[in-house]
Amino acid sequence: MSAKIGIILAGLFGFIGVAAGAFGAHGLRDKVSPRDLEIWHTGAHYQQLHALALLVIALWAMQARTGGQPTALHGVAMALFTAGILIFSGTLYAMTLGGPRWLGAITPLGGLCLLGAWATVALIGLRSAS
Repeated sequence: MSAKIGIILAGLFGFIGVAAGAFGAHGLRDKVSPRDLEIWHTGAHYQQLHALALLVIALWAMQARTGGQPTALHGVAMALFTAGILIFSGTLYAMTLGGPRWLGAITPLGGLCLLGAWATVALIGLRSAS
């Protein structure tokens, strides 16, 4: 994934994450169970947190490119953050809004993508010049 696409996605995910948080606090409060509202808030929280991480990696990739040290691992990390946000938060949102509960079996795949993204960030750090 390119740094430009990463920045665009980070902005979109951040925007949607804030909107989702507000919708949960104001629009869903009296419409879903407290447990489902907690699930919704977990999705929004993780989306916002990882949108910021995606932005940092995208900016890091841009800086690395201009510094003459681009790495494909930045793109891998951005792709994993994107997949993780979509799968993890997306399935939580869907279940809260009445989607099938079997989506809960898919949610951990999103978590694995997020873990993979963070592991890739660590690998980039290990491989970078000191």
